[in-house]
Amino acid sequence: MAQPDLGEIDVSTVLQALADPVRLRIVRLLDQVEESTCTALDLPVKVSTVSHHVHVLRHSGIVSTRLDGTARPSRLRKDDLERRFPGLLASILAASPPRRPED
Repeated sequence: MAQPDLGEIDVSTVLQALADPVRLRIVRLLDQVEESTCTALDLPVKVSTVSHHVHVLRHSGIVSTRLDGTARPSRLRKDDLERRFPGLLASILAASPPRRPED
């Protein structure tokens, strides 16, 4: 699946993607597990909405997604983000309290 290489990840795109509460919640959930599919994420929105948000996160370089039969598990690109922007993801996750995204 198309996702930016490490050198193509832009800090403004990452910050813009993380400004959305649903996407931030997805990142928080993925931070707790190795990988997950859209249907397995516990969010109060439709799976199609989660899929859209994962798409935005993938294209911003925050998550990677792989094909596994008909499933598309995603994982947080922690190591890549740490290499590109040291401390950024950890700071954002530590500074922002968990919020429940609205429907």
